[in-house]
Amino acid sequence: MERFVFQSEHDFLEKLRQLVASGIDTRNIDFRAPYPVHHAEEILKLKPSSVRKFVLVGALLGAFTGYAFTAFTSLDWPMIIAGKPLVSIPPYTIIAFELMVLFGALSGFLGLLVTTRMPAVRTIVSGDEFSDDFEIHVRRDD
Repeated sequence: MERFVFQSEHDFLEKLRQLVASGIDTRNIDFRAPYPVHHAEEILKLKPSSVRKFVLVGALLGAFTGYAFTAFTSLDWPMIIAGKPLVSIPPYTIIAFELMVLFGALSGFLGLLVTTRMPAVRTIVSGDEFSDDFEIHVRRDD
């Protein structure tokens, strides 16, 4: 494992371009930066995060739960008023929307924890990870 440490973003990006141009597989390159560096993501051609799939599933489940909860509740305890239908979609949309946002946010947080394997304290190697430096870690498969 090779480690390169830089103080400036420019030097960091130049070394990253050199490593990719030299033919090193981008899956063997990992980087750490004190703030998001989108140019590095473009150089390594990283795929978008899979957290958005968690959010989509959670939001759809929340909307379904909102409609199902209100519909089954009104069928269980009917309030027949002036001949209005028991299950009416427009008033239930508010509750479905709120549950969609709630479930989407909670599943997004859960997805973040799952994809980053966040609560693993044993993976913290040293205090260097919390510095203001730009780091590149290259795994060599020799």
